[in-house]
Formats: sequence, structure tokens, C-alpha cells
Amino acid sequence: MRRADRLFLIIHALRGRRTALPARQLAQTLAVSLRTVYRDVADLQLSGVPIEGEAGVGYVLRKGSDIPPLMFNADELEALVVGTRFVRAFAGERLANGAQAALLKIEAVLPPELQQRASRSRILAPARWYEAKSGLIDRLHEAIAAHRVLQLDYRDEGGRASARAIEPLCLAFWGGVWTLGAWCRLRADFRNFRPDRIATFEATGEIFVETPERGFAAYLRAAGGDAETIDA
Repeated sequence: MRRADRLFLIIHALRGRRTALPARQLAQTLAVSLRTVYRDVADLQLSGVPIEGEAGVGYVLRKGSDIPPLMFNADELEALVVGTRFVRAFAGERLANGAQAALLKIEAVLPPELQQRASRSRILAPARWYEAKSGLIDRLHEAIAAHRVLQLDYRDEGGRASARAIEPLCLAFWGGVWTLGAWCRLRADFRNFRPDRIATFEATGEIFVETPERGFAAYLRAAGGDAETIDA
């Protein structure tokens, strides 16, 4: 867990408490050592956060200095929980971890009854999707963010192989398959590629620059708002 996340959770663990929260309990919740908790609390105090208490006794926020909670209703919170489940199942490891960390921060400031209701949601997601579990989505996502030209060894629906140099622009999940939207240099046009049909791929070392004619906005225009209409 990042230090910034720990500091956030410490503050909200103390929010609204009338009795001191033992440092050992904080350490167990955050899965860190007591020394780390002592250091983090000392840093928060030095930065002006009104925490009172000491090591061996426990900590509280100074009376009258409570921090207002985030305001979510039950439907909003359930949507966040369900969204996290779907991200964990279908997206890459990086986004799954980010979604879980964000939900942890939100739950830290909610009353228990809302937390319990959200956790009982009957909308579930399956075990991790193959592309998510294999790390493929993470690697493609990173290539999109870094504007890396990729060389694909690709198989079409009939199993025919082709070599494609592409400029990856986006990923889309259609409920059954992922597609990778890209500018295909072989076809000199936009194309969608299914990650499960990519035999191998590697970065060429070239960085591409999106232009009005072949960037993400142009890709969406070419798709008419529906990226599924562009076939590889």
C-alpha cells in the first residue's frame, strides 16, 4: 500500500471516534508495523492534522475537528462495489488493484450499515478473465498509454496469419471479448484486433504521435460511435 493511501486511511479510521484507537489495531488494519504507524501519525501531526494521543495509548482526532464524510447513498455505493468486481474480473492487474484501493478508501468513511448493504450485493463477476489473468490487458494498456508501435503476429477468425504493425489507441470490452482499437499500418486504416487472437506481439521501439486523422477521436468517428463495426 502506498504511503499516501495509509495516511488517508489513518485519518478516516480516527474520524468520529470518541475513544482512542490503539496503534496496534491500526497496524493490523493497514498490514504494517507499529513503527510505521508511529511514524505516519507523527508526520500527520507535523503537517497540521489535529491528531491527539501517543504511542502505547492510542489516537483520536481533536474534538471539534472532525472531517466530513463522503456522501454516498446505498445505490451509489453498490454501483461502486459492483464496478470494482467487474474491473477485478475483466481488466488488468493494475486497474484491479487501483479499483480495490479506491473502494477501500471510500468504505473507510462510510457508516457500517452502508458498508454491509453494499457488500451483500447479488451482482457478481466471474473468476478473472483469461486476458486479465495472463497480464495481456495490462501490457496492451501500457502500450496505449505510452504510444508504442506494436508488431503483431495475428490470426483472423479463420486462423489465417498476418503480421501487423499497429498504433494502439484503446481497449473495449463487449461482454464476451476484448477488442484492441488501432491504426493498422498494413491496411492504412483503423482496425479492431481481438487480444485472444494475437499469437505474439512486441514493441518496435518506435513511439507514435496521434494526429487528427489517425488518433483516438478519428477512430471513434470512423466507427460511428460503435467501435465494434471496424473489423480487422
